[in-house]
Amino acid sequence: MLEVSNAQSVLESYIQEGLASNQQVQGRILDFDKSILVLSEARSLFFPRVSVETDYFLAGGGRTVDFPAGDLLNPIYGTLNQLTESQTFPMLDNQRILLNPNNFYDVRLRTALPIFQAELLYHKRIQSDLADFAAFELLIYKRELVKEIKIAYYNYLKTVEAVRIIQTALQLAEESKRINEALFKNEMVNNTIVVRASHEVIRFQNELEAAFQQSDNANVYFNFLLNRDLNEQILETQQTLPFHETLIDHNSFLQREELQQLIVSATVDKHKLDLSRAYLLPQISAFMDLGSQGFDWEYNNQTRYYFFGLSTRWNIFSGGQNRIQVQKAKVDQAKTALVIDQVSKQLNMALIVSQNNFKASYSQYLGNVSQAKSAKRTYEDSRKLYASGQILFIELLDAQNQFITAQLQENISLFDCHINIAEIERASASFNLNTQGL
Repeated sequence: MLEVSNAQSVLESYIQEGLASNQQVQGRILDFDKSILVLSEARSLFFPRVSVETDYFLAGGGRTVDFPAGDLLNPIYGTLNQLTESQTFPMLDNQRILLNPNNFYDVRLRTALPIFQAELLYHKRIQSDLADFAAFELLIYKRELVKEIKIAYYNYLKTVEAVRIIQTALQLAEESKRINEALFKNEMVNNTIVVRASHEVIRFQNELEAAFQQSDNANVYFNFLLNRDLNEQILETQQTLPFHETLIDHNSFLQREELQQLIVSATVDKHKLDLSRAYLLPQISAFMDLGSQGFDWEYNNQTRYYFFGLSTRWNIFSGGQNRIQVQKAKVDQAKTALVIDQVSKQLNMALIVSQNNFKASYSQYLGNVSQAKSAKRTYEDSRKLYASGQILFIELLDAQNQFITAQLQENISLFDCHINIAEIERASASFNLNTQGL
């Protein structure tokens, strides 16, 4: 294994790599980016809308209006022609005017601006809160991934150390078999002892193969979390335990993003309540058209125009729907308050449980360390006694198995402590993502 001083930096490097390459994190980042775009879209609703609009009409048939131009003007024109002894004033026909405009165009540049619309204001606030919600969602998954990476790394180191312990046990069993075969040749032990020693070798060979498979599985899963080649080698480091007294902080759960996320949800509910009450306020908007309209595509001073207007919309009655929307928003607000209280207690409970689990595993680890030392001394003494013929082989095997078991239990309890520390770190949200540049 690497030196202890490098252990933390190696693990932090793996955490950085995992947070940068994990596909689930990338998906959460895309969700956050989308929420920012939605917020930008909500903000854009406050800016003017400028558009070019064009209408062109060709018409034939349909309703008409009769205008008696000849009946009205011909008598007058006739009198004028007599007085002037000329034909200056021609006779007119009665007109039939088509109501639908024919060969008529209308081209305009329309600018529309919302002056006061409470719905847009609350909609923007809601989208801003939802962007914060997505940011917390991203941090939640990052913290969960940090925990999973740490646990996967500790489980891998646990299997690697287990392989070393079983390899040592296999070497001891092979040495015991060699000694007993020599003793059997010298007729100092019977064949049963040799068979039993051979069975021990086979047993540890099988256990070693299983340990290799477990280590390979741990290696694959760790690389999967980091989105690397599944068979890529993992750097091993020597792990030490911190003082567990420094891990106790019963109020640290308050900084959990899950709780902050629920507080944002409560703010969203408040804005939704305000949005449901926005019908009490009028909507005011303005528009202005700059354009030209006329027949036969004429364009001159007579066809150009501008048109400005203000519009107001005030919802007076909608069958009680607005009142129902307000009541629904109040229910959602009350429900979120209950969830916040419940989740706060759950997070506090999770922190306390993780701390208690660490205390128990740390106590177990200290006991296993002492037991492993005692088992080692017992085994070494048993080997000397067996060599001098003072104890039976079965007693030596018992001491050997107790020694191997004690080593495995010490190894398991050590990494269980590290795993429980990772659980405490997750329950208290104490891993500093900012220092990792994440």
